[in-house]
Amino acid sequence: MQAEKIDMHASWIKDVLILSFVIGLLFSFMLGSRAFWEPDEGRYVEIPREMVATGNYVTPRLDGVIYLEKPVLFYWLESASIRLFGLNEWSMRLWPALLGLVGCIAVYLAGRQMYGRSAGLIAATVLSTNVLYYALARIITIDMPITALLSVSMLAFLLGTKEPEGTRRRFLMWTFYAFAALAILAKGLIGIVFPGMVIGAWILIRNDWRLLRSMYLPSGLVLLLAIAAPWHILVAHANPTFLHYYFIRQHFERYLTPVAHRYQPAWFFIPIALAGLFPWTAFLFQALRRSLPASWSGLEKERDALYLILWAGLILAFFSFSDSKLIPYILPIFPPLAILVGRYLSPAWYGDKVPGLRTGLWTLLAASVAIAVLLIAAPQLTATDPKIGTYTTMLSPYLYAMAATVVAGSIAALVLAYRGRPLRSLAVIAVMGALFLSILASGLPLMDSKNSVKALALDLKPLLEPHTEVMNYHAYYQDLPAYIGRRVTIVGFKGELAYGTTLENDSAWIIGDHTFWRRWQSPRTIYMLTTRKLYAQLRASGQGRFYLLARSGDNVLLTNTETRG
Repeated sequence: MQAEKIDMHASWIKDVLILSFVIGLLFSFMLGSRAFWEPDEGRYVEIPREMVATGNYVTPRLDGVIYLEKPVLFYWLESASIRLFGLNEWSMRLWPALLGLVGCIAVYLAGRQMYGRSAGLIAATVLSTNVLYYALARIITIDMPITALLSVSMLAFLLGTKEPEGTRRRFLMWTFYAFAALAILAKGLIGIVFPGMVIGAWILIRNDWRLLRSMYLPSGLVLLLAIAAPWHILVAHANPTFLHYYFIRQHFERYLTPVAHRYQPAWFFIPIALAGLFPWTAFLFQALRRSLPASWSGLEKERDALYLILWAGLILAFFSFSDSKLIPYILPIFPPLAILVGRYLSPAWYGDKVPGLRTGLWTLLAASVAIAVLLIAAPQLTATDPKIGTYTTMLSPYLYAMAATVVAGSIAALVLAYRGRPLRSLAVIAVMGALFLSILASGLPLMDSKNSVKALALDLKPLLEPHTEVMNYHAYYQDLPAYIGRRVTIVGFKGELAYGTTLENDSAWIIGDHTFWRRWQSPRTIYMLTTRKLYAQLRASGQGRFYLLARSGDNVLLTNTETRG
C-alpha cells in the first residue's frame, strides 16, 4: 500500500525529463557517424532535398522524377531539418530519433496510467533498448514515424475510454483522430486501418457497442479529414493518375499480390519479432500469459491488456498474410509488447517476486550464448565470401565486444536475481542492451563502402561544374544525388522510377545504352558511377574511353576525359 502511494505521487514530469535525457543520449550516440545507406536512406534524403531546392512541397520527386509511392509527412519533416540544420547525416536522422523518443514517452505515460509508474518506466526501457526499435530510431525510413504516430493515436484512444464524459475524454479522443490522420500522412491507409481493426475487434470481443457513442465520431472524423485530406486533394489535382496508382497499386495490389517482389512465407515475421525484441524476448511469453484473461468472464478486468494483445497480434497477422514483407513493417507491434513486458516485470521495482523471472533469465543466458557464438564465428563463416567477409573481418573487434557484453550481462542479471535483487537484475539487462546496441552503432560506419557511395561522391563533387553530367550506369545509387546536390542521368535502369517516367518526358535523364554511348563518346566531360564488374565489361567492349578516378567497395568512379584522370 505504501508503495502504491509513492507510485501515485511520483512526478511524471520528472520521469519524462529523465527518460528524455537518457533515451535521447542512447538514440543520438554517433547518430551522424554513418553515411546514408542506399537505397532507403538515400531516397528519403533526396526527396526532401529536391523539395527544398524546387519549392514544390506537394508532389514528391526522386532524381527529378515524380515519386508517389508514399505520403508526404516524413518528407516535410526532413525538409524542415535541411532548412534548420543543413543536409548532413545527423540532421536527416534527427526525426527518426526524436519520433523514437516520442514513442518511448507515450509508452511510459500510458503504461503508468494503466499499470503504475514502475510499469511505465520499465516499458519505456524495454522499448528503447531492444534491437529493432533502436535500429529503426537511427535509420532514415518512414517506419519509425508511422510507429510513433500510431502509438500516440492508439494509446490516446485507450486512455480516453477510461475517462468519464468531459474535457479530458474529448481531448484524448481528438488526439486519437489527429495522430491517426498524421499516420495516414506518414504511410497511407494503415494509419486508420490499424486503429480501426484493433478497436473494432476489441469492441466486438467485449460486446461494448456503447463505446461507439462516446468516441466523438462526428467531430473526430472531421478533424481527421481536415488534417489528412488536403494534401491528397492537392496532389491528386496536380497528378491525375495519383489516386489509382497510390490507393490501388501501392496499397491493395502491393498487399494482395507479389507485385513488389517482396514475398516471404507467412511465418517470416515471427522470428523477426522474437529477435528484434532482444534482450527482452526472454520475458515475452510470461508477460503474455500474465495478461491473458483466465476466463471469458475476466475480459473486462483485463480490458487494457486485451487491447494491447489485439494491437500486437492483429498487426502481426495483417503483415504475415501480405504478399509484401520487409523486416521494418512489424515495428508497430513493439510498443504494446513493451507495455505488457513492463507490467509483468513491474513488481521487481519494489523487490517483490516476479513469477517466472529466473526462467526468463536462464532463457536470456541461453540466447546470449547462441548469439555470442554466431558473432564470434561470423568472420570465419563469411571468410570465403568476398562481398561480406572483408567487412566482418573489419568488424571482428566489435563483434567480440558485443558477444562479451551479452554473455557477461546475462550472467550478472541471473546472479543478481538469485541474490534477491530483481530490480538490479533488470537494470543490468537494460545497460547490457544499451551497450550491445552502442557497440554495434560504433562499428557500422566500417560498412559504409559496402552500402553507400559517399566516398566516391566526395571525390566527385569538387570536379563538378554547373552543367557537368553525372551518370549511373545500369544502376541507381540513391544516395549520390543527395551528396552531390543534383540529379543524375540513369543509364539502362528504371526500377521504382518507372511510374514517374510515364508521366513526364524524362528522355534526357533516363536513357538507354545507345544514347549513353553517343554522349560518352562526345567531347564533353562526363562522370559515371558503376560497379567494378560493369567497368570491366565496358573496358572490354572497346567502344569508348574510360578513365578510373576512384574506387570504393564494389563501385568505381569513371570519366571519359583523360585530363581528369
